[in-house]
Amino acid sequence: MQELKIDLGTRSYPIFIGDGLLSRTDLLTRHAAGDVFAIITNTTVAPLYLQPVRAALTGKRVFDVILPDGEEFKTLATVERILDALAAERVNRDGTVIALGGGVIGDIAGFAAACYQRGIAFVQMPTTLLAQVDSSVGGKTGVNHPAGKNLIGAFHQPACVIADTATLRTLPERELRAGFAEVIKHGMLGDLEFFGWLESNIEQLITRDPGALAYAIRRSCEIKAGIVGLDERESGVRAHLNLGHTFGHTIETATAYAGWLHGEAVGSGLLMASDMSRRLGWMSAAEFNRVQALLKRAGLARAAPRIGVKRALEYMSMDKKVRNDRIRLVLLKPLGAAVVASDYPADTLHAVLSHYFGAA
Repeated sequence: MQELKIDLGTRSYPIFIGDGLLSRTDLLTRHAAGDVFAIITNTTVAPLYLQPVRAALTGKRVFDVILPDGEEFKTLATVERILDALAAERVNRDGTVIALGGGVIGDIAGFAAACYQRGIAFVQMPTTLLAQVDSSVGGKTGVNHPAGKNLIGAFHQPACVIADTATLRTLPERELRAGFAEVIKHGMLGDLEFFGWLESNIEQLITRDPGALAYAIRRSCEIKAGIVGLDERESGVRAHLNLGHTFGHTIETATAYAGWLHGEAVGSGLLMASDMSRRLGWMSAAEFNRVQALLKRAGLARAAPRIGVKRALEYMSMDKKVRNDRIRLVLLKPLGAAVVASDYPADTLHAVLSHYFGAA
């Protein structure tokens, strides 16, 4: 087992990475006080991993809420279902919510924990690669709205993150590849050495080589932990972690959160952000080609829906990084160095959107 730390003063917490951690009673009970645990999971994960987690909590009062699986259920109505269950079970402020699943479950369960009695403890137990390398770390919780991705939410740090790499053995290949988007992102925005390692090892990751996966997860968490430790509430450098996300969220919103996995949308968004950086002269053509080639090898160069420039701009204008009616984008200057930019020429953005989303 490997252990990292998110350094946030009194809100600091550990990240545990290893094989077979879901059944580790000591990890759960050491970092979550109280005797009442609500396990929030979904219909896909529950048959696989609910029982080991329940068994690890023998002697505690445990109940579960099993939700439907899919980004389209990441809504306030689903959060209300969790809140109703917590109230029905008369959970007090010493109760703990366990988020057992991928990024959607982590976001929903964490938001419910943030809201219930103004905040109770929760533990992240991510079961997908994307959740293990990104969404379970950093305390962002929330749900979607028809007007935009993650518009409703809160910062609520977990008591700990328990990333059991054994769960990746049951992960469908499409979900695995979607997780590579966030891994590649971490190399692109601040660690060229890691990006080069990914270029050399992407096939080993695709075939689920345990050593390669363990390293990719740890390095991704190290990069994100370092950034979150500097900027917990995204007032500065943490915005760099949104590389590719403004474009990606546009895809998800335009498709009503159906048909695209989050990582697939981010993968396309990384390509768009790189292309815009190239068009601005901030990245070389050779660097853009490296990004495009790696995304293709990872299976993440999916064509964006042809929604047109106007609709794309409407969705992008709802992004949380918009300031003074200017769409702020995370771009590369050059590959390996992320920047937040709003002073780019409007026609450059229009050209990128027209190329990928269509001119209609």
